[in-house]
Amino acid sequence: MTTRTTTRAARLDQVCADAVGVARGAITEVDPEDVGEHLEAIAEGDRVVTHFFESHLAGYRGWRWAVTVTRVPRSRHVTVCETVLLPGPDALLAPGWVPWNERVQPGDLGVGDLMPTAPDDDRLAQGYVLSDDPAVEEVSWELGLGRSRVMSREGRIETAQRWYDGESGPEAPISVAAPRNARCGTCGFYLPLAGSLRSMFGVCGNLYAPDDGRAVSSDHGCGAHSEALLGTAEQPVEELPTVYDDSEVESVAVSRGHGSVEDSEPAEELGHS
Repeated sequence: MTTRTTTRAARLDQVCADAVGVARGAITEVDPEDVGEHLEAIAEGDRVVTHFFESHLAGYRGWRWAVTVTRVPRSRHVTVCETVLLPGPDALLAPGWVPWNERVQPGDLGVGDLMPTAPDDDRLAQGYVLSDDPAVEEVSWELGLGRSRVMSREGRIETAQRWYDGESGPEAPISVAAPRNARCGTCGFYLPLAGSLRSMFGVCGNLYAPDDGRAVSSDHGCGAHSEALLGTAEQPVEELPTVYDDSEVESVAVSRGHGSVEDSEPAEELGHS
């Protein structure tokens, strides 16, 4: 068996609805000229009505004064519950508040700024649990295990995708404009990264390259490739055929030297110009 629960809509109390003057007089925080005409009265509950007035306050375009009034049963005396300034349907509002960690953009961090990392940051994972053995701790630091947190798999994937889709990837304008064979993976100035990103990314070490000191993908490229030799043409030069002028050639006899390989062969006639 299903039980239905119905909510009765509040009925507009006429006594409270007629108390426009009482509601207007309750707005004492501003100059009376900042309170405009009466807009509407809305029933909030039994014998509870909110009156809305137009606001003329500078900087609050579209806002409305809201004054809630009420009365006790079998009484025609209306009292004021609260007065507040509320935005209307067409009110000019400030942008919604966004937490600082969502507002920060790449490049916002300046000299002296601190940006703490949340303990539950998905980009990081537990790196190494400290031991109570000094010998173990000494070895761990030598092996690079002394960091309490390292990049997680999600963090590495996010970083790799961001680099590959940005100015460090193959679709960057400088990479598209570079020769097809001028890829970073075959450049002598390319320094591969360590770890799981080694096969895909490295750091540019060319002083004259625009990406010097930055991580680049192996299929990124630029005109400062180590093998982009000056004067090397991409298309082979077509060789012209050799042409002889027979009118300038005369026949002469050539004899073989004694004891040479050609000594047993008959003399031949060579062209001499």
